[in-house]
Amino acid sequence: MSVPRYWAERITRYRMIGNKCKKCGTVYYPPKFSCNCGSKDMEQYQLPRKGILINYSWIYTAPQEHKKNEPYPIGIIQLTDGTKILAQITDVEPEKLKIGIEMEAVFRKITEDGDKGLIQYGIKFRPVIKQTKNT
Repeated sequence: MSVPRYWAERITRYRMIGNKCKKCGTVYYPPKFSCNCGSKDMEQYQLPRKGILINYSWIYTAPQEHKKNEPYPIGIIQLTDGTKILAQITDVEPEKLKIGIEMEAVFRKITEDGDKGLIQYGIKFRPVIKQTKNT
């Protein structure tokens, strides 16, 4: 993605802001200008930051900008409001990645342009870290 486009989309990407059709209620992330139902009456919509992993796969042959991260998992996360999004998964041991686990959005480095280029950040998902009470 070009630097100007990435910069223009940073707010919606960093804060998980999508949009919702006022006519049919369909949610889009990233936002769209019009709905599949034909309506252009869209409103900003804050997506929930938690959900359930409903499917995943491992990327073994990545695009050039992600080569140093190979292999890495991506997954479809169904958010608590029912919206499904595709996202990279982070902070998990391969053997612990399972369909049905609770996931949460985290802010992470996505890529950078060369060794000294612009670092691009965004949202990835990780398994929810359960808090334990100290007794």
